[in-house]
Amino acid sequence: MSTNPQDDAERIRLKRLAKLQGAASSSLSTVTPAASTSASPAPSPTPPAPKLAPKPVAQPVPKRPAEPVATAPSPVPLKKKAPAVSTPIPLDLPLWEDETVSKIFNVTLKKEVAERNSYEVVWLKHLAEELQGEGARIPEEITEGVISDNRYEGLPLQLTTEVADRTLIARLELDPQSMSDDLEFLPVLASLPPQQTVFEYLVGCWKRLNAARSDLVKKKIVPVDQQRAMQLLDKLRDLVVSYTGLTLQEPEMFPQPSGKPLGPAELVPSLLALSTLSGPYLSTSTSQTLLDASEIEVFLQDLVKRFEPDNELDSVLGPVVAQLCFHPSVQGGLSNDGWRSVISGLEALVSIKPIAAMITRLPQWNPDVPAPQFERASLLGPLLALGVFEREWPSIAKTYFSNHETRPRGEMTSATASLRGTLKTLQSSLFQIINSIVRASPDAREAVLQYFARAVNINRKRAGMQVDPATVSSDCFMMNLQIILLMFCEPFMDATYSKMDRIDPAYYAHSSRIDLTDETRINATNDEAEQWRNQQEPTTAPPNFITEIFYITLATSHVGQQKIVNVIEELQRQYDEIRRHVEMMNGDQSWRGTPIQARTEAAINAAKAQQDALFAAQMAYEVQLGEPELVFRTISFVNFVSTWLIRFVDPRKKHPNPTIELPLPKEVPVSFRILPEYLIEDVIEYHIYILRQVLLSTSPNSLELSGKNEMLLWCLTFLSSTWYIKNPFLKAKIVEVLFMGTWNWSEQRSVLTTLLNTHPMALKHLMPSLMNFYIEVEQTGASSQFYDKFNSRRNIAHVFKVIWNNQSHRDALKNEAAYNSERFVRFINLMINDVTYLLDESLSDLAKIHEIQTEMKDRATFDAQPAQYRRERESALRQLERYASIYVQLGGNTVDLLKLFTGETKAPFMVPEIVDRLAAMLDYNLDALVGPRCQDLRVANPEKYKFDPKQLLSDLLQVYLNLSDQGEFARAVAADERSYRKELFEKAADIARRKMLKSADEIEKLGLFVLKVEETKATLQAEDDLGDIPDEFLDPLMYTLMRDPVILPSSRVVVDRSTIKSHLLSDSKDPFNRMPLSMEDVIPNVELKQRIEAFLAERRNKNTAYDKPVEEVVHMDVSKD
Repeated sequence: MSTNPQDDAERIRLKRLAKLQGAASSSLSTVTPAASTSASPAPSPTPPAPKLAPKPVAQPVPKRPAEPVATAPSPVPLKKKAPAVSTPIPLDLPLWEDETVSKIFNVTLKKEVAERNSYEVVWLKHLAEELQGEGARIPEEITEGVISDNRYEGLPLQLTTEVADRTLIARLELDPQSMSDDLEFLPVLASLPPQQTVFEYLVGCWKRLNAARSDLVKKKIVPVDQQRAMQLLDKLRDLVVSYTGLTLQEPEMFPQPSGKPLGPAELVPSLLALSTLSGPYLSTSTSQTLLDASEIEVFLQDLVKRFEPDNELDSVLGPVVAQLCFHPSVQGGLSNDGWRSVISGLEALVSIKPIAAMITRLPQWNPDVPAPQFERASLLGPLLALGVFEREWPSIAKTYFSNHETRPRGEMTSATASLRGTLKTLQSSLFQIINSIVRASPDAREAVLQYFARAVNINRKRAGMQVDPATVSSDCFMMNLQIILLMFCEPFMDATYSKMDRIDPAYYAHSSRIDLTDETRINATNDEAEQWRNQQEPTTAPPNFITEIFYITLATSHVGQQKIVNVIEELQRQYDEIRRHVEMMNGDQSWRGTPIQARTEAAINAAKAQQDALFAAQMAYEVQLGEPELVFRTISFVNFVSTWLIRFVDPRKKHPNPTIELPLPKEVPVSFRILPEYLIEDVIEYHIYILRQVLLSTSPNSLELSGKNEMLLWCLTFLSSTWYIKNPFLKAKIVEVLFMGTWNWSEQRSVLTTLLNTHPMALKHLMPSLMNFYIEVEQTGASSQFYDKFNSRRNIAHVFKVIWNNQSHRDALKNEAAYNSERFVRFINLMINDVTYLLDESLSDLAKIHEIQTEMKDRATFDAQPAQYRRERESALRQLERYASIYVQLGGNTVDLLKLFTGETKAPFMVPEIVDRLAAMLDYNLDALVGPRCQDLRVANPEKYKFDPKQLLSDLLQVYLNLSDQGEFARAVAADERSYRKELFEKAADIARRKMLKSADEIEKLGLFVLKVEETKATLQAEDDLGDIPDEFLDPLMYTLMRDPVILPSSRVVVDRSTIKSHLLSDSKDPFNRMPLSMEDVIPNVELKQRIEAFLAERRNKNTAYDKPVEEVVHMDVSKD
């Protein structure tokens, strides 16, 4: 098997010549006979064949010599036919290596090759001279055996992987800007790309290397040859990638063109180019120097494979990440698409786990800077700061929502949808990026949690009432952060709350990630919270990811969305205020034709412009806050939090399966008491916000799928057990949730009304809970408690009226009156106090308004008054109008509540400490409405103050009617010497008849009541004159002396005819045994009547009701005018 070395050398030489000449020649006719005869005989290639491919394919080899003799074909067609028969062909590895290195580096050691290619292939003259001087090293041949020192003399120089490093350095050291005295070499320098950077050159090498690998794979080559060729390519890849990384770190290592960005900035365009909407930021780059979407991931993988083992990835790609994240294209906001390019680049980077993990090790990942700089100094800050809020991005509001009065509504709707789509794209991409980082490694996940926590902790000022925006992070930054956190929460917020128990309830003891310094607790001091924390057993394992995300999201929500909601509400308040101001100026036309007309018109136009700007700002905020997916996610999170808190206080720790039992135990768990108060506050505040949005129809279906049951159970839990929450304002807010939930607005039906009237927990606990809080709110401990209580009680009164038609709720009221009489009486007492104060204040203010309006009606006299006097009176009128409107509404609501309650249960109103005060209050206000003072209540535009005197009179009369069958009440009215006069009732009855406020039966019943009152007065006087009246003469219901006693047939009880007649007007049953009864059934008790008349005859005539016929005592039909 031994071969002659001289023959081997000649054979190799011929092969190479054939390769080089094959492209230009179509046959072997140009080969000289000498060359042909000097070659080995045709069978000569057979000896190596067994070594290269020992498979049984040697049979065709002997046939090859005969083919050239018969047809004399060129070698090229023979090679093309080889794959057709699927026979692997051997690879001339040295020749392939030389060609491949030359092609990848675009260099040559031969001047003639460079000349032939117009020097586009760079001639490395100096390297060639060095190698020539070293002895023209040729790589080891495929064949084995000992090779002599002079074996390759006279053969041309070849490029190999052994000298690839020197070859690459020689090429990189060439500077097209340099000068040379070597005239032969000048064409080389002159032909170098003048503006090509080292990085661009290396990217080209990397691309050509990939092309060479692809070509190699496509060829059917002997496996051993292909494997060795692949190994050579891998060596070249390592070399190219190594120098690429070094260039990114130290771009000045080799000559570079001037005026071009170098180093990390050169890789950034390829990352930006991944977006189809990369915009103008790539206009200076060419496709030859960019890595496309199919190449960038492989390129990054190569960098990672090379530099990660040496821990050099941070220095290689860290600056690239920083320049990408802080790229100027982000500064344009959502108005242009430059941010999409940055997002695409980041997505490509974090798709490779080592790079994703590396990002969190960079100093810019989580810098220790103040809140205002955090979104500008942290890597993700610029992207998280993108948004539509007017404060940070005023151009959005101005572009899309200005001139709202003239702009087509459809145009703004389309703009809203478009902006929301853009926001969703941004936020979804950011979530995917951060999620990839989280999944990269445990250290990366911890770094992400630290980033979230720092963003929250440095922005604690945002939770304050008055915050300077310049001292905290932007609303857009916090909003995007919260949305991303909500996305992280979605996997564990399933409908059955199956993963709720994975949340550590003692997190605040086991972790200090969230700063709770000076944070108000639900029902404990900070010292108590710290003491509890120290008592908890330490844990070795850190909290799980679900726990971390849950508590961080809670904290983020408190300083994020909840405070942004306050901004939009403040914008709405300012808008309404300016709108009223404009309406007032337009309504008062007295300035027209005066010297101040121009100034007034300018003021109106300025106000309208400000109004338009406020509207545009509101719409910009609404684009984000009203985005349906955000609303759904937030409702889901709030539902989860409220359910988690209820389970927290549930002694069984099972809620909602089964539902918690109410009320809660009196002992409040310390672990609940020490929780930050904002957990409760944020649930309540979002409930109020979303209910308001439902009423305004911006999110009409937000609560239809989920949320109503959780909202109701949340309210009932902490209203029925108010001792769990210390802050009275939070309790009042819970009542406000119920108020908002039962409010009907426009065509939108209320959210909670149906549920309040059907849910078993509501039917059982709502009525007593509201009554209890009505009492509790009397004393809040705040300086504003006087006004706070009226606001809460207004809300309570509204809810009472909404549920009043449900018999189950009325039964609950009766049950409360029967079994908690002491508390119920206290509730009634407070209600009467409120009615007394509110009606007195409202009617007094209306009288003062009447006085000022009357004075101002005489314009001549009023205008003659000094200007200072007129301004004072006008100011007083505005203040009175503002307060009167509030007092009238609150007073009317409370009277309405009193009317309902007296109609349902009477006994609690008859206790001594209540009945006299109730009668005095009713008599006083009846006198104000129909007595001599009623003229003072005639004000212009009474509807402006929500003043409806007819309705108020009807409600007061109804309270009298509801209690007309109670003797204690008649006695209390009769004993009211300050305000009671039967003439007032006669006039009130006349008004009620003429205005159709009451039916004929009700007016008759009222007359009978007044008769009883008059008789009671006479009875009281008779007691003074004659001493005690025999009990058998007294009516058992009214405790008055009977005039016409009758016997009830079934119960055999004796009552006065007028008493039972009044009773039967509203109830057709015997009051003593509840048997059916009519007036025709009663039996006159003649004998008792004669005895009573004899008793009365013994006393002097006092001109009382007993000294007159019944028809002369009360005249309920006094006038027909």
